[in-house]
Amino acid sequence: MNKLLAVLLCAGLSVPAAVQAQRETIDTAMVNRIRDEGFNRSQVAVIARQITDVAGARLTNSPGWHRAADWTLQTLNAWGLSGVQKEAWGQFGYGWEPVKTTLAMRTPYYSPMIAYAMPWSGSTDGPVSAPAYIVWHMDSTWLSAHLAEMKGKILLIEPQDTTDKPHFHADAVRFSDSALASIGDMDMLSKVELKMLIPYFTKMLKLAKMMQGSGALALLTTGEGRDGTVFVQSLTGYRKKDQPLMPHLDVSKEDFMRVFRLVEDGHTVTLEAQSETKLYDQDQEGHNVIGEIPGTDPSLKSQVVMLGGHLDSWTAATGATDNGAGCIVALEAIRILKTLGVRPKRTIRIALWDGEEEGLLGSFGYVKKHFGDPIDMKLKPEADKVSVYFNLDNGSGKIRGIFAQGNGKAAAIFKQWLAPFADLGASTVTLHNTGSTDHLSFDAVGIPGFQFIQDPLDYETRTHHSNQDNYDHLVLDDMRQAAVIEAAFVYFAAMRPEMIPRKPQEVPEKFIFDDLIP
Repeated sequence: MNKLLAVLLCAGLSVPAAVQAQRETIDTAMVNRIRDEGFNRSQVAVIARQITDVAGARLTNSPGWHRAADWTLQTLNAWGLSGVQKEAWGQFGYGWEPVKTTLAMRTPYYSPMIAYAMPWSGSTDGPVSAPAYIVWHMDSTWLSAHLAEMKGKILLIEPQDTTDKPHFHADAVRFSDSALASIGDMDMLSKVELKMLIPYFTKMLKLAKMMQGSGALALLTTGEGRDGTVFVQSLTGYRKKDQPLMPHLDVSKEDFMRVFRLVEDGHTVTLEAQSETKLYDQDQEGHNVIGEIPGTDPSLKSQVVMLGGHLDSWTAATGATDNGAGCIVALEAIRILKTLGVRPKRTIRIALWDGEEEGLLGSFGYVKKHFGDPIDMKLKPEADKVSVYFNLDNGSGKIRGIFAQGNGKAAAIFKQWLAPFADLGASTVTLHNTGSTDHLSFDAVGIPGFQFIQDPLDYETRTHHSNQDNYDHLVLDDMRQAAVIEAAFVYFAAMRPEMIPRKPQEVPEKFIFDDLIP
């Protein structure tokens, strides 16, 4: 690719005509109609309440996920989309949800504690009351030497960081112009870190089985949260019903550390816990929600432009910013286009995934089923028909641009598409990548897949996988802006004469998230 183009794009600057792709035709009248519908008759709030407050937490294959999916199917049908379905992508495993969770310190005095059942953990035998016991070292040698002491106890796993330092920065921020100009890769986990996860979780599962065999009544852990914010997530999702895990609660840092210090100082602390959880084994397949606006051009209608986000979430809250927001924006974008009566040349397909939190399972299962597997790059005929996939999965912040994923030709196109939205704060195109979300499933087989750049807000500091990830943390005005821009991008892609340019053929390689769960 032209080096000048790469430098300019990475800096978020305008691309001179000499290095631009062919000039894009921007339908200004349609842009104005999309903006009018999206800002003046928005349904973002209505959709958001259904996905979050009404559906509840949406762990993959849980009742909450299916409540959200069923409402979405009904709504897409009511809007007049075609091919609306809950499409199975392959085997996932058992659904799970918490039924009742309580935790309190009873001695040396009474104090309720903030706690959440770890996804796919087992149940206590009703309320249990027992002394707290600190597990000082998470290794098999130490555990083997102390298993007898754990029987009948509630275990506290020593946290890696036992201090809580003051924070002198805002929880919520927006990108400055300088930050956007210098934005780089934004992978939540590097490839090295991801490859370390499998042996790490294999080890943790082995140690958890050892503690479960000790006769301990429950397990308590804490993380990096503060001020009552608890981050609750697990990659030990059920595959078989005969693999129950011990009762496991994740506790707020402040409550956990008070108990920890008391025990460390020699005090006897009695805890009372109850964790009732339920497995669902009626349907062990994973599913995605699919719907379409059919194309109308005889020669292009078999080609597809896709948009989406992941419908699944964790369980301590209602998954509003992760990733209810991305699904809400995608639904609003498709509603805008359908309401305006667009007749796209190419078919527009919305896809709301499940299993993203367990390793992009829904989107990657869909890609393998329809397009091919990156392990051999023997692509199916459908792969040649997909022009592009647009993803949104970094909270509810407004769109500030797009990660072009190293695709220079697409970047030059996107720079032109963003021009009508500069007044909305969206103008940055970078060749860098953001990882750990569903566009990677498409990129892995050479299909152009992109994630938008969003203002961070308090996504990483407060809401991502936490008990604060509720409707109240959605910034609805930002989501209206995002829906307008996503609707326009989808429309532009569906109407342009050619499909979105592709990068050179990917080298056969096992997908980085494949077999993430041991």
